[in-house]
Amino acid sequence: MTKRNITIITLIVIGLLAALAAAVPPPSDYNTDRILHAIRVVETGGESDPANAVGDKGKSIGPFQIQRGYWQDAIDHDPSIGGVYEDVKNEEYARRIVIAYLSRYCKSWSDENCARIHNGGPSGHKRKSTVKYWRKVENVLR
Repeated sequence: MTKRNITIITLIVIGLLAALAAAVPPPSDYNTDRILHAIRVVETGGESDPANAVGDKGKSIGPFQIQRGYWQDAIDHDPSIGGVYEDVKNEEYARRIVIAYLSRYCKSWSDENCARIHNGGPSGHKRKSTVKYWRKVENVLR
């Protein structure tokens, strides 16, 4: 094995360890069912068949309107979920994907952070553009 290969392997291992250390699963007292219900309502509340909902010009599918990149991030974080992208049409599977995604990126579990990260990506909780989405989720939570 060359010195270059060892360096590459070392960097990969360090990156994986950093990703694992950064992951924060939901606290045991956090009501994930409540926030997931509110997100689903906002994403597909008016859809008669949420499992077959399609948005963002075909880029988002299922009851949580999950895009392929979001799904891949969740699978990379928790490969034990398995499946294929189209499985996000199934609500139970999609819930696992959302929890894995949030566990990867949500460092402080609150309804607002979860909603805004779901909507705006890893830094969504910091983006002004996700405030309007959060207000919709907040109204469902009331």
